[in-house]
Amino acid sequence: MIRRIALGVVAAALALGLLLASQWRSRPLVVSGFIETDEIRLGSRIGGRVARVDVEEGDRVKAGQTLVELEPYDLAEREAAAAAALAAKKAEYAKLTAGYRPQEIAQAEARYDRMKAEHDKLVAGPRPQEKDAARDRLQAAQAEMQFAEWSYDRAKDLFERSAIAKEELDRRSEQLRIARSLQGVRRNELALLEEGTRAEDLAAAAAAVKEAHAASELAKAGFRKEDVALAKAAMEAAAAELAAIGRQREELAIVAPLNGFVDSLDLRPGDLAAPSAPVMSMLNPKRLWVRAYLPENLSVPLGTKVRVTVDAFPDESFEAEVTFVSRQAEFTPNNVQTPEERSKQVFRIKVVLLEGLDRLRPGMAADVWLPPSEAAP
Repeated sequence: MIRRIALGVVAAALALGLLLASQWRSRPLVVSGFIETDEIRLGSRIGGRVARVDVEEGDRVKAGQTLVELEPYDLAEREAAAAAALAAKKAEYAKLTAGYRPQEIAQAEARYDRMKAEHDKLVAGPRPQEKDAARDRLQAAQAEMQFAEWSYDRAKDLFERSAIAKEELDRRSEQLRIARSLQGVRRNELALLEEGTRAEDLAAAAAAVKEAHAASELAKAGFRKEDVALAKAAMEAAAAELAAIGRQREELAIVAPLNGFVDSLDLRPGDLAAPSAPVMSMLNPKRLWVRAYLPENLSVPLGTKVRVTVDAFPDESFEAEVTFVSRQAEFTPNNVQTPEERSKQVFRIKVVLLEGLDRLRPGMAADVWLPPSEAAP
């Protein structure tokens, strides 16, 4: 009897131990969500009228492939004008950088030499030979005047004796007047030569020499560095304008940034595409992840490796990694359920798939199987 009681106690203790062990044993934890992928919304920064649409929704496209092309409108004309402006600015910059041509420098030096020679001539004044020649001309004029006076006196005497006509007397009088005027001219010429160059003429000649010398030195020195820098800045600005128009021409073609699928496209030739606005979208099949919500009584560190299952492949699981856990709690979305419990507060997590990228598709329902040790105490 006692033995039976003892066996009963042992059996009860064993059953209780098994019950407690079954309650304490960690069971796999799972949260549900949906597979998502990166959606790339494509458009043009300049917009315009659609000229050609080369793809349809669902098409597989390659990186760099042209999907939609816009009409250029006036970009070609603006690009030509900008190219011409750049050529002009380059020519101006090259001219200032090269400086004056040798012929221009030689011309400036020759003008300086000529002005200096003129100034030296004025400073030196008339040569002695010129003064001697002026004196000789004055003496000749005086001799002619004396002869004219004698001839007039003789003609006057003859006229008084009625030996000559009145016209002859008048002719001799005119010759005398001319001879006296010529004597005055020769006398003034000699006085000017003896007095030398006027002070005003010397000052004007000196100023002309100074100006010619400055022009010669300026030609040798070339253009100012500020002018060269200004021309360079103008050239660079013109180049930037041309490059900006080139970038705008590139924006006429909407190209695929990566290998993927066209998800949505509602454009036809003739439609107007707004600038800097999405006109179509692509999906990146090389990056799939599960958006799930973690109950507040569970904790998952970043980098945790997990397994993901989907209904389409019930006998398979795919490796994934937890890459994001929200720091802010939110209310449980209506479409999220967990086998364990449904919490009022959850944390959004992002689980990036490492396998099955060629078979899984965005939108599939998925379960994320967490390690048992991730349950909060």
